[in-house]
Amino acid sequence: MTRVVASSLSSSNRKVAVVTGSSSGLGYEISLMLARNGFLTYATMRNLNKSENIKSVASKENLPIRINQLDVTDDVSVKDAVQAILSETGRIDVLVNKGYVLSGAFEDLAMDEIKTQYDTNVFGLIRTTQTVLPIMRRQKSGIIVNISSGAGRFGYPGQSAYISTKFAVEGLSESMSYELEPFGIKVVVVEPGVIRTNIVNGMVVAKKSQDPNSPYLQIIQKMAAVLENMMENGSPLDLVAKVVLNAVTNESPTLRYLAGKDVEAWLDSKRNMSDEEFYKMMKQNLMK
Repeated sequence: MTRVVASSLSSSNRKVAVVTGSSSGLGYEISLMLARNGFLTYATMRNLNKSENIKSVASKENLPIRINQLDVTDDVSVKDAVQAILSETGRIDVLVNKGYVLSGAFEDLAMDEIKTQYDTNVFGLIRTTQTVLPIMRRQKSGIIVNISSGAGRFGYPGQSAYISTKFAVEGLSESMSYELEPFGIKVVVVEPGVIRTNIVNGMVVAKKSQDPNSPYLQIIQKMAAVLENMMENGSPLDLVAKVVLNAVTNESPTLRYLAGKDVEAWLDSKRNMSDEEFYKMMKQNLMK
């Protein structure tokens, strides 16, 4: 397995964190945040050719970051990466799982596009977690951080496949927490709202959804415009990274952490409204 070491700092007495999807976006920010706060951080990614940015920052700041190839959709890649990390450090204390966004109206989504979304966001999370759990059980300690979304608690138009994966992550995480607690392993779900980032780099748009003849084109265009406007006032990436840091350094972390004033407001509304009232509010805000 190809591996690039971005820092030669000793791993002794450091907690070890493994972060998936670290070439950009949330994974990138979370890796830097953990490393800057003393974690020996394995910033993993599918394509090592995308590692230059994080390598540069790690070198400049002399951060304890090591960069490993790990493709969450590939059994062999996951097992090889985890085994290599275990051989180097003897432990894994934190695993952070994330995914990506597939955008498009439900009818316009190809089955292959939906399967790929699930293979990363759900089965990839399962694959990495099941590989790491025996290590954490032997340690009798560890924390699994699953990056969900406000979209794991309520739906909205234009991202049904993505939203359904986050609903799955929510239920999976909550169920796991009961089973893992007796072994000293904690499960945390982080639920960001709209994040101020380059959405083009982090989102896959369904091919059919880009067809000007799609019957859903007007809805998708409205959603894209609303989302772009919301992103201007969205939370910065490092807010989510700070929430992750808070969770993994807390002796008694809670199951769920919200990340963003917007998602706090949405979930407060959902708690205090009927389904019909919430649906009407979301429709007015997103499809006006």
